[in-house]
Amino acid sequence: MRQFGNWLYNTFLANWMRRILTLAGLVAAGVLLYVFLPPIGEAESCAAGVEKHGGECIGVNGSGYAFGTPEIGKVARAIAKENEEFVGDKPHVTVALMVPLQPDIDAERIQLRSEIQGAYLAQYRANREENTPLLRLVLANPGDSYAQQDRVVDQLAELADDKKDNLRAVTGFNLSLDATKKAIARLTNELHIPVLASRVSADELANPEGGGKDPYPGLARIIPTNRQQADALASFHGELRDEQTVLVRDKRAHDIYNDSLAKAFSRDEDGPPGPKDQTFESPSITDPGDTGNDFTLIAQNICQSTARYVYFAGRPVHLRLFALKLADVQCRGKKYTIVSGSGAATLNRYMKDDDWERLRGGGKEPLVRVQYAAPGHPDAWDRELRDPKHAGERRDHFTEPLAELNKLRTLIDKGSAGDIGPVPLEDSRTMLVYDGTRTIAKAVLLANAQTEGTVPPLKRVSDMWQRLEAVNRVRGTSGWICLTNAGNAYDKPVAVVELDPRTEKLRYVGVGWPKGKAQPEDCRVPSDT
Repeated sequence: MRQFGNWLYNTFLANWMRRILTLAGLVAAGVLLYVFLPPIGEAESCAAGVEKHGGECIGVNGSGYAFGTPEIGKVARAIAKENEEFVGDKPHVTVALMVPLQPDIDAERIQLRSEIQGAYLAQYRANREENTPLLRLVLANPGDSYAQQDRVVDQLAELADDKKDNLRAVTGFNLSLDATKKAIARLTNELHIPVLASRVSADELANPEGGGKDPYPGLARIIPTNRQQADALASFHGELRDEQTVLVRDKRAHDIYNDSLAKAFSRDEDGPPGPKDQTFESPSITDPGDTGNDFTLIAQNICQSTARYVYFAGRPVHLRLFALKLADVQCRGKKYTIVSGSGAATLNRYMKDDDWERLRGGGKEPLVRVQYAAPGHPDAWDRELRDPKHAGERRDHFTEPLAELNKLRTLIDKGSAGDIGPVPLEDSRTMLVYDGTRTIAKAVLLANAQTEGTVPPLKRVSDMWQRLEAVNRVRGTSGWICLTNAGNAYDKPVAVVELDPRTEKLRYVGVGWPKGKAQPEDCRVPSDT
């Protein structure tokens, strides 16, 4: 130790020259640390309005930052151009799209791009068709599974108070989780910021009908709840007997989509009792873990039952694996239909090349079909209009959505909104988020009808949700959007879509209605809602 001390002294402090050089070196090192490292206690900046926390870039940005996700780079830059060049300093309101923006899985990055494209295309169209104020769009990243939503909600509160930003609505919300619920509750209850949920389908994230205090005042939603989806599927299939069905559900904690869907599928059915619920527990939304082993055992049990319809309450990663395991257990030629909710709308993105052959069981006709309640499909309206069963019926609830869909297609095909990457519509995500942002634009327009060119207050915008019916209905690409006083879409149609192993594509099957019949004429919401 004494030798080491002598070395330090002789090297750095033996004379005045060495002391000066040592001091200069320490100062230079300090300057470098100050310049290139963030101060202790301060987060590293990713972009304007975005900081790194827990390895993720969390925050709000509308100036083209892609949050490290290359798939959304083009559409993020298109949003920035619209915000800077078209909106600029003109009277405007800000709309935030709040979804996790740094997914790990390829399929999730593609569906994220679809959602952002939908919001941007709606912004682009509204800014050229509606009266002022214009729409400024920003992207808000709450982190994986919305785990850091509290930081983002703080920023959104500041944007709502800022007279330059004028945040007037938050949309997005594509995962029904406890953290999502907390974000929506704080935005609506504490901050009184209007929320338009376009993708979350859990019943727990909806205001109940029938009056009373709303748990989420100022919340509107355009996607049918899981219960409404189950009702629409039941109406489409006809009443199935209990012995024909079995429920397979994920019991993982804090995923209210799975819980809500399981409750929705646990409807009373006629006939002798069928097999008991088959439960499993996944490690996360995107991790299959060892669920494959459970699925093999569950499939063997279902094989010995009378069930031919399997209600599946789980996420797409696990749905794919279950379908394959059910097909692998070839049970005396028995064939199954798996029925799931809108979360399965991107199931085809998770399919691998040899999966289709496994679903066919080595033959031409599939052993397992997967059907789900999609909140929209681009083939729906044209197919329904050509179906002879609708001859002589009123058709405006088909023709108006088709006209809106064609306008969206024209906007995409002409490329007038710029290069935003490929825009597939089959997974319904672009259509739903587009419709949601268009719904916000309609509410802002109505709120501003008497004072053109000014920015309406927050409550004035949320008050307009209940006005969106009848003549003020939103003609969405996914169907008419007419909202109840609780802010829920009334009898919104559901597209029944099938994963077809024969063509290895998604196939539109038909339309289902939660009420068992089409929406009322002109979408007038009845008083018994």
